[in-house]
Amino acid sequence: MNLSIRRRARHRHRRSPASLVLAVLAALVAALLPGLPLGSAPAHAAEANTATVYYSTVTTNWSAYKLHWAPTGGSWTTVPGVAMEAACTGWVKKTVDLGSATSWQATFNNGSGTWDNNGGKNYQLGTGLITVQGGTVAHSDPCADTQPADGTSATVYYDTTTTNWAVTNLHWAPTGGSWTTAPGIAMEAACTGWVKRTVDLGSATSWQATFNNGNGTWDNNNGANYQLGAGLNTVKGGTVTKSAKDPCAAAVPDTTAPSAPGKVKATATGTSIVLTWDAASDDTGVTGYQITRTGGTRGASVISATTTVYSDTGLEEKTAYTYTVKALDAAGNVSAASAEAKATTGEKAAQTTGTPLGGDPRKDPIYFVLTARFYDGDTSNDRGGSQHVKTGNAANNDPMFRGDFKGLVQKLDYVKGLGFSAIWITPVVLNRSDYDYHGYHGYDFYKVDPRLESAGASYQDLIDAAHAKGMKIYQDVVYNHSSRWGAKGLFTPTVYGVRDAQWSWYYDEKQEGFEYDGLTVEPVSGKSYYNGDMWSTAEPSGNTCLNWGKPTGAKSPEGYTIYNCQWPSPTSGMFPKSLYHTCWLGNWEGEDSRSCWLHEDLADFNTENTQVQNYLIGAYNKYIDMGVDGFRVDTAVHIPRVTWNRRFLPAIQERVAQQFGPQKANDFFVFGEVGAFVNDKWNRGSVNHSAQFYTWKERKEYSADDEKASLEQYDYEEQLGTGSQPTSTNAFLDGNSYHTPDHSKFSGMNIIDMRMHMNFGDASNAYNNGKDSDDSTNDATYNVVYVDSHDYGPNKSGERYAGGTDAWAENMSLMWTFRGIPTLYYGSEIEFQKGKKIDCGTTCPLADTGRAYYGDKIEGSVTASGFGTVASASGAVATTLDQPLVRHLQRLNQIRRAVPALQMGQYSTADITGNMAYKRRYTDAASGVDSFALVTVTDGATYKNIPNGTYKDAVTGDVRTVTDGTLTAAAPGKGNLRVYVLDLGGKNAAPGKVGTAGPYLK
Repeated sequence: MNLSIRRRARHRHRRSPASLVLAVLAALVAALLPGLPLGSAPAHAAEANTATVYYSTVTTNWSAYKLHWAPTGGSWTTVPGVAMEAACTGWVKKTVDLGSATSWQATFNNGSGTWDNNGGKNYQLGTGLITVQGGTVAHSDPCADTQPADGTSATVYYDTTTTNWAVTNLHWAPTGGSWTTAPGIAMEAACTGWVKRTVDLGSATSWQATFNNGNGTWDNNNGANYQLGAGLNTVKGGTVTKSAKDPCAAAVPDTTAPSAPGKVKATATGTSIVLTWDAASDDTGVTGYQITRTGGTRGASVISATTTVYSDTGLEEKTAYTYTVKALDAAGNVSAASAEAKATTGEKAAQTTGTPLGGDPRKDPIYFVLTARFYDGDTSNDRGGSQHVKTGNAANNDPMFRGDFKGLVQKLDYVKGLGFSAIWITPVVLNRSDYDYHGYHGYDFYKVDPRLESAGASYQDLIDAAHAKGMKIYQDVVYNHSSRWGAKGLFTPTVYGVRDAQWSWYYDEKQEGFEYDGLTVEPVSGKSYYNGDMWSTAEPSGNTCLNWGKPTGAKSPEGYTIYNCQWPSPTSGMFPKSLYHTCWLGNWEGEDSRSCWLHEDLADFNTENTQVQNYLIGAYNKYIDMGVDGFRVDTAVHIPRVTWNRRFLPAIQERVAQQFGPQKANDFFVFGEVGAFVNDKWNRGSVNHSAQFYTWKERKEYSADDEKASLEQYDYEEQLGTGSQPTSTNAFLDGNSYHTPDHSKFSGMNIIDMRMHMNFGDASNAYNNGKDSDDSTNDATYNVVYVDSHDYGPNKSGERYAGGTDAWAENMSLMWTFRGIPTLYYGSEIEFQKGKKIDCGTTCPLADTGRAYYGDKIEGSVTASGFGTVASASGAVATTLDQPLVRHLQRLNQIRRAVPALQMGQYSTADITGNMAYKRRYTDAASGVDSFALVTVTDGATYKNIPNGTYKDAVTGDVRTVTDGTLTAAAPGKGNLRVYVLDLGGKNAAPGKVGTAGPYLK
């Protein structure tokens, strides 16, 4: 506020005729302005050297209002200034003559010593109409007539929840008429979150509008303007609703009940029944369902559900159950009961459910196996499939389905002896394609693939056996796609087929009653693979595939005639748009990457469809009920984040909590594959295709329709760009102190650290790239970190990592001590298949690839005495366990388990000189744990401003006493490291040397 008391001479400057002509022309041009793009609208000046300022009285409630002002370069009025006059409700105004000036500054007061001087900066004003409200300067007439004149009336309500403008102006034009003078007319408060304005359209029946804050920020519907009609319109989130309900009207009591749910279906498996139904409808929205079950000795039960699928487990054997479903709305209205659905349970399995182990997933290093390629515990379920000979697998006596759950159970001690307490296994659902051993071509999502199970070694047996050894099972799950043959129970396509001399080898004879399971030998052909249920020579009723059975004009490699509709594809018309997307992916970084097929064997689900969502939620509920400890989510980037956040992630949490309680739900570990194959922090600048993006909740509301919402979310976030994404300090220390992380905006999905993965050609490069992304990830301490996998090596290499043993040791030393959860692809502990092509499809034998069978390396017996320790071993597995990287890995796991800071700690590189050097700390008041560690990998490091005290190296046992806040560690050498742990006494005493010296840690 300027309190200097000055007198000034008032100069009255009369405008020349020429200036008046220019002013009139300017007014005419402004009146004809179209809708203006964002940020480009000029404020219209009433007269070049006069200004009228409107001041809001809503928050001040002064008895008098004074304007104390000065033109730029001129003198201030005498304190307290000139009186302002009443303008309209909530506003006073004053018109001033600026003389030759075109800008001025002002303050406001009540004439009795109370001032508003914009926090000491004064208000900097220009010419024309000006508003000052809540410390914000804008341009419009807040007192313009709000009543419509004679003619067609229209009212628009504008949502303010995302703009948060202090002033909202309406700049509009009737169809065929002129635009208002920019920036338009002020809108008035309507109710919380809304402003409104009523206008007279004259003889017009439609109009267009843009909105702005009076200071150059515009919403013009991305250049298209908003097209409005007569009557009441609403504009919210870029969407116009014509003939809308008044968003500010008092709520009318809802007395209308939802419709009754339709198509209720009950399907029994053992002593479980899966109940599904079509969603009910309601005038305001269905909030849940009420299931009534009758049957069995317990009588009637009422069950609540929020989705349209429910898995009812733990029922009585061989018992008939009847279900009805009612829908509920927010007002408590209940629909009529649905039609009855009945099912009869079968025999009870030995154990129908397990219980997840729970506990912080960061404590558990992960070993990743392709179950079918790991260890063959039961040769009777081995299957080569239709490509057995073509691939060359037959010549190697190496069927694609070779490993199984029985083999994995038999080798749990091998995995535990390495030091791993979590196993990530490939998808377990029944697959169906020509080459589906990996599990990513799901066909029956409700059935475990029999090629993986054996008598006494079911999937449940594997889960229970792992848990008995203190090891978690993370199941790979696919929500994005099914096999090309669709998904049993949802939709399966029918293809054209004729068993003539050319194609009889391919089209199996139909066998009534025979059901494909990948394992059972078909009685006529003697094959386990079977497609007789998929094809038809006669055009089926309801066929949507064009030119059914007509030759395409093309020939197969063998010279056979190829027919239309012979194989499923997205563009053939075989798949209903409601359940499947019907396009090929064109742009991997575009929106269509989320709504098109990735490959001919991956039929892309329409995951925004409720029926699809329910199918998948119901299927994965089954595996949650079995007690798995988490899900690795395949192709997560190909489903919109808003769909994950609205549907699938809450459903996972809800089911785990329902079955095992809220703490187990909190510990259930979900980590997604968001394929980003560049070194950018943000994948080619696209936030929607970057891994860290998926760790966050949505930050605005979108359309209730999931398909519309996915497009809205994509556009909204892309336009905000990388600079406007949320940030986090959850992975970082505050100086030397651990702070409680803020997970309030966490989506529920953690991520595979693609940035580090792509840069692991060199450990230092991976380290520096990884930490560069940590501030944009909700909590990078939960990142799953690996060097290579079943898909890629570093830098999108198609070969298994071949950087050498020393480089592997260095990579491991970094992964096991830096933030995140270290993960190893099976066999990397002995550089298995290094340099080999990871996958060659059907063009070469599996034995020549990175997916080769590993069982030969772990034949024999092994008994683990703990995580990272082996009591005894014999045969080939003993030789494997004696390899240098295995010994290195075992000791790393021992050290990591002994130092909580290495498992769950936040980190910092402040006040540290060194290459891969950092400090980590984890503190938990509830348990009394406080762990602080200094780490350097390969190179030397100096740490300054650290807590004084005694530090003990977990690698060598070296003891240092710090009295000046500084510790220097000499370079330990390639692949080696130092972990100096602060000795805090009691339960937080430093462990000293952990394990015995090995080939690298010494």
